[in-house]
Amino acid sequence: MKTPRLPTFFVSHGGGPWPFMEGDYRLAHAKLEASLQALPASLPARPKAILMVSAHWEESAFTVMNSPAPGMLYDYGGFPPHTYEVVYPAPGDPVLAERVVALIQAAELPAARDSQRGFDHGAFCTLVPMYPDADVPVVQLSLKRGLDPADHLALGRALSPLRDEGVLILGSGFSFHNLRLYGTAGREPSAAFDAWLQTVLPAPDGRAERLQTWAQAPAARLAHPREEHLLPLMVAAGAAEGDAASCSYHETEFLGGVTASSFRFG
Repeated sequence: MKTPRLPTFFVSHGGGPWPFMEGDYRLAHAKLEASLQALPASLPARPKAILMVSAHWEESAFTVMNSPAPGMLYDYGGFPPHTYEVVYPAPGDPVLAERVVALIQAAELPAARDSQRGFDHGAFCTLVPMYPDADVPVVQLSLKRGLDPADHLALGRALSPLRDEGVLILGSGFSFHNLRLYGTAGREPSAAFDAWLQTVLPAPDGRAERLQTWAQAPAARLAHPREEHLLPLMVAAGAAEGDAASCSYHETEFLGGVTASSFRFG
């Protein structure tokens, strides 16, 4: 039986270790959590594995986590002590990791392997609501330093065959990431930049070209003073370059007034 082609996603991943919190901070993520919980049922088939591109990992080459049993990386600060002991015990997939390296190299992009790194919060806080049993293998893939949109769109194109091999490609970042402007100060710039995304992403024609010039969008550098949280979007879009996109999560009052979105391609 032919494996159904899987869509790709860019997901806004929320703040810090929110799935492991209680109280108001957890409640602030309720709409995001519901969207992530609903994502697996929206797929045409259960993925054989997940390829996770997180905003929280940058290397000089696109680097693939190839451990069979990745650990954890608590790359946040100021949260309750128990959040530095949480575990997401999904297995790795060394065979998939080598496939990813081969695809990247075939596209004449730089590739490397890392057997030591653990899942960062951009990865595990996205996966906990989606697959709480941690029973889908996960391979994490880094961004490339320099944060060139064209490089990351090209990475997505290189990885696109995985969609027909049962691999779910997830880009984990945030549609608005300016920590100084969360709350009411972020209301206008986040809404302006989100409106641009909602206009640019749905139709594939010309999308890659416009994404490469994203910094010209309304409020672009207020939304992303540094673009690492936007680059996973480029990978998801590149891997589904000919496919339409739709908004899979959207709210206008995240953490006191920020507009935030996630997108499905294909």
